[in-house]
Amino acid sequence: SWRGHSDTETLLACFAAWGVAATLQRLVGMFAIALWDGAERRLTLARDRLGEKPLFYGWVRGAFVFGSELKALRAYPGFINPINRDALALYLQHCAVPAPYSIYQDIFKLEPGCMLSLDAAGVVGKTVKTEAYWRITDAVRQGIAAPIESEAEALAALESTLREAVALQAVADVPLGAFLSGGVDSSAIVALMQAQSSRPVQTFTVGFDEAGFDESPHALAVAKHLGTDHHALRVTAADARTVIPLLPAMYDEPFADSSQIPTHLVSKAARQHVTVALSGDAGDELFGGYNRYFWGKRVWNRLSWMPPLVRQGLGAGIQQVPMAAWDAIGSALPGAYGIARLGDKAHKLAHRLKTVQSVDDLYRSLVTEWPQNVDLVRGANPLPTKLDDVGLAVGLPEAEHRMMLWDTVTYLPDDILTKVDRAAMSVSLETRVPFLDHRVVELAWRLPLHMKIRDGQGKWALRQVLYKYVPRELIERPKAGFGIPVGQWLRGPLRGWAEELLDEARLEREGYFNPAPIRQVWQEHLSGRREWTSRLWIVLMFQAWLEVEGIH
Repeated sequence: SWRGHSDTETLLACFAAWGVAATLQRLVGMFAIALWDGAERRLTLARDRLGEKPLFYGWVRGAFVFGSELKALRAYPGFINPINRDALALYLQHCAVPAPYSIYQDIFKLEPGCMLSLDAAGVVGKTVKTEAYWRITDAVRQGIAAPIESEAEALAALESTLREAVALQAVADVPLGAFLSGGVDSSAIVALMQAQSSRPVQTFTVGFDEAGFDESPHALAVAKHLGTDHHALRVTAADARTVIPLLPAMYDEPFADSSQIPTHLVSKAARQHVTVALSGDAGDELFGGYNRYFWGKRVWNRLSWMPPLVRQGLGAGIQQVPMAAWDAIGSALPGAYGIARLGDKAHKLAHRLKTVQSVDDLYRSLVTEWPQNVDLVRGANPLPTKLDDVGLAVGLPEAEHRMMLWDTVTYLPDDILTKVDRAAMSVSLETRVPFLDHRVVELAWRLPLHMKIRDGQGKWALRQVLYKYVPRELIERPKAGFGIPVGQWLRGPLRGWAEELLDEARLEREGYFNPAPIRQVWQEHLSGRREWTSRLWIVLMFQAWLEVEGIH
C-alpha cells in the first residue's frame, strides 16, 4: 500500500518485490540511485544506462563517500584528496575527465549502466563490487545481428518508438518545454511533443549577434510551422562572457566544451517559464549525424596510400589556406552537405595527417585535443580509457559503427550529457533526453547503416520521420554545433583574463603543467597563425577551476 505519490516510493516497492538488478532492468529514463539494505547492511549505488545523471563515489580519510556532485564529497570533514595528475592528462586530451576517473585521487564516477555494492568488509578493505546491469555493446551487437531490412517497417518502428518515448518524458506535474535549435534532432523532439499536446509547447532558443553562430532564425521558422509558444533570447558577446566566471563552480571539476556557455544561457531563459525541458541530445550518436562518420572513411581512403611525408606536406598545404577561406568553402556546399565552420575542422585534420595509420587512428586524432597530454602534465602517467579498449568495438567491421559506439560511450556521457546537466541544474532546470530511452537506443542499432548515412548525409531515417511534421526546406542546411566565437574573444576582450591565467611564472609556480608548450600555443593563437581555441580553453578552464577551488 502506497503512503505517498513519489516515484521513489514506487522504486522501493519494486526493489522489495523484484530485487535490485531486475528493477534496474525495468526502469526507463535517467536516474542516480543509492539504496541501503538494512537487513543485509549493504549499500547499492546505480546509474542510468547512458549516463544522463552523475554519480560520484570514493574514499576520503578511509571513509566511503558518494553523491551526485563533487562539491558534496568535498564537504566531507577533512577532505584532502589531491588532484589526480593522470586524470588531468586525460582531461587535456578530451576536454572533460572521462569516467570512471575524476579530477581527484580516490574519487570516481560510477559508469553508465552500472551498479556498485558495498558491505562492511568492503569498507574495511576499501573494495567495492561493480557490475553492469545493461551494456551498450550488447545493444549494438544484437541490433546489428537483427537488422530491420524494410525501410517502411524501420521508419514506422522509429516513429512509434520515438512518439512513446517523447510522450513518457513529457509527463510532468510542473511546467514543461523543450530546447529548439531548428536542427534535425531538436525539431524531431518538438514535433512529436506538439503532435501529442493539446496546447502549444513552450520552446526556447538563444541567438547570437555574431554571424555564423546564430541559429535562432531557423528555430523560429520551425516553431512557427509547428505552432509552438516560442521564446528566443538574444545574447550579446558581453552577455555570454559574464557566464565564464560561473563555470568552475557550475561544473565542479574542470570541463572545457565552450558550448557550455550558450547551454547555460538557454537553460536560464527556459527556467523563467518551465521547470522541465526536453532536449534533442544523442541524435547524432544514434543516427549518424557527425561529419566524421561520413567524411572520416572517405578522407582516409584518399590518404591511406600516401607516404607519411606526403601526408605531412598535404597537411601543411591545408594550413596555408586561411580558416575563413575554408569556412566559405564549407558554406558554399549545397544544402545539408555543407559543413559549418569548416576552417577549424580542416586545420585540426591537417595537424594530424602525418601520424594516423588507420581510419580508427583518424577518429582518435579528431577527438583528441592535446595529443602529447602526458608530457604536458608534470608527474602524469597514461591511464586507459574506452578508446584504448580493443575489445569494445571488436566484431564491428564498419568504421562508422565503431565511431558511433565510441562516441556513445565517451563523448556523449563525458561531454554532451555532462554539459547540459550541470548547466541546467545550476538554474534548477531538469532536462530530459527522449533519444536515450533505452528502447530508442536499441531500435536505432537495428537500423542498417544505409538508413542512417546516405549520399554523404547523416540521420536519413530520422529525417524521414521529421519530414512528416516539418517541411524539408526548413531543415536542410549545413550541420552546425552550438558554438560561440571564443577564439575571437581570446584575441580580444578575454585576452587579459587569459594572459593572467596562462602566465608562465604562474604555471611554473602552480606546478601542474610544463609552461613552454602552452605559451607557444597561446602565442601562435594570438598571432592568428593557428587556431588553438579548443586547446587553450581546456587549459583556461582548469586554471580558472584551480583558482576558484583555491588548490595550489
